[in-house]
Amino acid sequence: METAAAGVKTEIPTAENGAQKARHQEVGHKSLLQSDELYQYILKTSVYPREPASMKELREITTKHPWNLMTTSADEGMFLNMLVKLMNAKNTMEIGVYTGYSLLATALALPDDGKILAMDINRENYELGLPAIQKSGVAHKIDFREGPALPFLDELISDEGNHGSFDFIFVDADKDNYLNYHRLLIDLVKIGGVIAYDNTLWNGSVAAPADAPMRKYIRHYRDFVLELNEALAADHRIEICQLPVGDGVTLCRRIN
Repeated sequence: METAAAGVKTEIPTAENGAQKARHQEVGHKSLLQSDELYQYILKTSVYPREPASMKELREITTKHPWNLMTTSADEGMFLNMLVKLMNAKNTMEIGVYTGYSLLATALALPDDGKILAMDINRENYELGLPAIQKSGVAHKIDFREGPALPFLDELISDEGNHGSFDFIFVDADKDNYLNYHRLLIDLVKIGGVIAYDNTLWNGSVAAPADAPMRKYIRHYRDFVLELNEALAADHRIEICQLPVGDGVTLCRRIN
């Protein structure tokens, strides 16, 4: 789950982007593409025609929630679904669930005996999307834990049997704890496994001057995202690939 209101575009007024206020009205839209027409083209030609009915239902349920911009965008959901399939992942984790769109994308990609350990501080949001998840027939793959993720991770780490046991981990939670998560997750993901961190381009603010006009929450978390990006680039235990999908996704493949 993103921090509250994340996904709203950073407002940096210039002559060339003065028309941007009318752009990107899609719920959950965090695309960094400059052209909304191009983003709509992607959705209409390759995302929505292939989006499972249960994911569409969950996406539409989420539109009615006041924090709907916190949801994973539809194109990123498709990307995660494909990635999990390509990896043949079976044992996965998700930190930050919200209403469960990315969770459902992962669950649909897993084999019938696959598992997702899902953590979020708000069960009520998760239960909003749960009917769609149950209808899809994948609820049995999900082990949902309510509460802060760090204590759960400490508990996992304390059992050496969990070390290197996760194939794939998706993190879309409190940005100020991303580095704390990484310090623990690197031991839980297997060698060759992937940790995916969401929002690593943070509305494009990571490339903006420090004194550029930004919404308060964008500025507050920007330094944490910058710190994470620098730390991941310097971490020789992983290979990284940062993609401009959604609000930026960094894939970290553990190599040692």
